[in-house]
Amino acid sequence: MISTLGRYKIVSEIGQGAMGVVYKAVDPIIDRTVAIKTINLNLSRQELEEYEARFQQEIKAAGRLNHPNIVTIYDVGKTEAVAYMAMEFLEGQELKDMIASGKLPPADSVVDIIAQVADGLWFAHQQDIVHRDVKPSNIMVMKGGIAKITDFGIARLPNSAVKTMTGLILGSPRYMSPEQVIGKAIDARSDIFSLGVVLYEALTGVAPFDGDNVNAIMYATVNTTPPAPSSHNKLLPPMLDLIAAKAMAKLLEDRYQTIKEFADDLREVRRQMDASRPAAALKATTSPPSPPRQSAPIIPPERMVDTATIPLSPDANVKEDDTGKALALSKTFDSFDATLRLAAMTDQTEDFRDYISATQKMRAYKGKIEAGSPLVPKPAPAPAPPAPEPEPPKPKPVARPAPAPIAPAPRAEMTHGASSASNLVAVAAIVILSVAALALTVALLIK
Repeated sequence: MISTLGRYKIVSEIGQGAMGVVYKAVDPIIDRTVAIKTINLNLSRQELEEYEARFQQEIKAAGRLNHPNIVTIYDVGKTEAVAYMAMEFLEGQELKDMIASGKLPPADSVVDIIAQVADGLWFAHQQDIVHRDVKPSNIMVMKGGIAKITDFGIARLPNSAVKTMTGLILGSPRYMSPEQVIGKAIDARSDIFSLGVVLYEALTGVAPFDGDNVNAIMYATVNTTPPAPSSHNKLLPPMLDLIAAKAMAKLLEDRYQTIKEFADDLREVRRQMDASRPAAALKATTSPPSPPRQSAPIIPPERMVDTATIPLSPDANVKEDDTGKALALSKTFDSFDATLRLAAMTDQTEDFRDYISATQKMRAYKGKIEAGSPLVPKPAPAPAPPAPEPEPPKPKPVARPAPAPIAPAPRAEMTHGASSASNLVAVAAIVILSVAALALTVALLIK
């Protein structure tokens, strides 16, 4: 094994290909681990020129393809014996080895891998680059399930000067598209067919087009239709049969027209596979306890007062009565005097003139008032018993002074004077009637 290649220090040999050896190496300038892919240059002058052109084409293609699902190429170079390419070192496993191990990845993992490869190819197709050699050995699956597609060595660039070498098949026969087999012009839909073949093989472990030799494989690719993937694996959802059949359609117009459509269908079937799983697969089965909330202090009902209806007092030192009882009327209160003052203050003396005159006359009368006289004041009705207070107790109302009544209340001396006057009138009436009766009797006797 060689120790150096250009400025790179060789660490170990990773594998061998049809054209050369792949090494693990270190770039001492930036201390970066890289993978070195070599091609043997022990060829004729014409073949050597062709390989050099292909190498230059690959580095140009990779320089335009900065995508998470495409391997990154850093550098190219050559010595007298080999040409080499320094690329991103990927710690993982080729999809080819995963299929050959006999233990196929789960169907949902296969769908994820192929969808990621489709994303990388979609980015390349947008740059007018067709891979032309999509196969399991060019798909690297790293830890965490991240997939990257490698080896754009035979990619078709627009206005490419590379010519097909005589007697050399560009591409692997099992994964070539029908148009690629018969030598027709190819486009991005050729990569769709090849990726459909990879999907079929990764799901079933069986190549859809196979034979004893290259010619038999090519014939099957152009003329035969493989059975549905679910015929080999009964656990596969029927939608994967439809996706594989559409991706491997013989006619271009029956195939997916863009590889993005292919990826979208794969992600839809992946979503359906997730939806069929039980909810117990979720790790977050319970929510974390929430911290207790601090509530505002509760005011006892007896202290809750409706301050919106409390009149403001001009004297801050005056304490309001909080007993909730009505204030008693002062014994010295004179409603008639209060009425006189109110009438004078409001210029309504003339309106109250009759009331004032009648009240003054009643006050001036000193006679006796009989019990049946209308002047005797009527007793006030007995107050209704208070209703029982509901539970819990409600806030007590704030006491307010009772308004002064406008109408005067009759006084005791007024009532006594009116009763005496009535008695005198009655006596006078009796005397007059007695005199009239006596005079009538005398007149009858004289006749």
